[in-house]
Formats: sequence, structure tokens, C-alpha cells
Amino acid sequence: MKERLSREVVAMRIAKELFDGAVVNLGIGLPTLVSSFVPEGMTVIYHTENGALGFGPVVTAEDMEEKADIDLVNASGQYVTPLPGMCFFHHADSFAMIRGGHIDITILGVLEVSEKGDLANWMFPGRGVGNIGGGMDLAFNAKKVIAATEHTTKDGKPKIVSKCSVPLTAPECVDLIVTDVAVIEVTGEGLLLREVAPGWTAEEVQDLTEPKLLIDSDLTEIEL
Repeated sequence: MKERLSREVVAMRIAKELFDGAVVNLGIGLPTLVSSFVPEGMTVIYHTENGALGFGPVVTAEDMEEKADIDLVNASGQYVTPLPGMCFFHHADSFAMIRGGHIDITILGVLEVSEKGDLANWMFPGRGVGNIGGGMDLAFNAKKVIAATEHTTKDGKPKIVSKCSVPLTAPECVDLIVTDVAVIEVTGEGLLLREVAPGWTAEEVQDLTEPKLLIDSDLTEIEL
């Protein structure tokens, strides 16, 4: 079995999509790791649905005792680090920022992504329960939506599918998919395979992907 990228390396690759001054909202799980890999010298302004803007990375387990503040958490309930100039506001104001189109990039975990960029990430199949939170608002209104995920489920089934089988968060909203084996752009013509993990081929990525992939003429290995 070929080696796949770790969650940390996937987060590092996604961090390359950020830009100086970007207002960014990070979803639960893998997306929160991105805050630890922002290029040095770049300013990223993090937003969270529960009402904070301009905070720092998630507090690591090693720093928990020293830096964790019970009153300073993101929408995932994770402790985040304070930064000079950060601010707090009402939950309704936070969603007004999202719905007003002021979030440059949102990075969201997924259960499934379709070939059209449909996103499903809130209702776990088989459990019958879920929590959509601010996911729907972010998926519809962020200027760029990046899906961060393992390429397949734990039992090897594709997470990039022709049509989502679980309830949608939002239709045709995903712009870029970054997985542990590939970087795929959602285009009007279909899914464009832009990068593959080191040692992987386009054919091997296709074998793990349900819809037919278009292959970028400049296909490269993922670089950090």
C-alpha cells in the first residue's frame, strides 16, 4: 500500500492557498491544523462563527496548561491563542460577516464531495444525527471554499463521488479539494487533477475516485 500524506502535511499544502490579509474561517477537524502552518511573515485574520476575529493558532496539547483560556475558543470548542487587536462580537454579527461575503476563504472537512463541487459534511451516515452549525452559510457565502479530507473513507470507499449520497451542506460550492493523495480543482468541465502525492500516479488517484478526472497538462507532485 502506497504511503499517503499525513493530516499535517495536507494542512501544510492547504496553507499555500492563503494570502496576506486573508480573512479565513477554519472548519472542525483537519482544517484547524492549517493555522499552524501559515508562512512566516504572512498575516491571516481568523474568523469564527461564535464571535471572534483576529485570533491566533489553536493551542497545542503541549501548551494547554500555559495558554488555554476557557473563554477563548473557536466554533469547534478548541482553545485559540490571543493576538493584539483581536475582537469579539455578537453571534448574529459574526453570521452577518459570513452572509455579507466578507470571508475570503473557508476550509471545511467533508464526508463527500461531488464532481460538481457539491459539499456534504454535516450528517453522518448511519447515525441519523448531525450539526450543520455555520457550515451552510460558509459554503454558500465564502469567496473560496477548500475541502480538506482523506481521499477515501476508513473502509476504502471514495469520498470524491459522482453524486453525494448523504444530505448536502450546499450545492456546487467547493472550489478546491486537497486530500492525502491529490489536489483537485473543481471546474466547469469537471474535476481537474492538478497535483499528486509523491510516488503516486494519476491512474492510482483515479482508481480511488468515483468520477472521471481531467488531468492537468502541468500535473506535478505536491510541494510544500
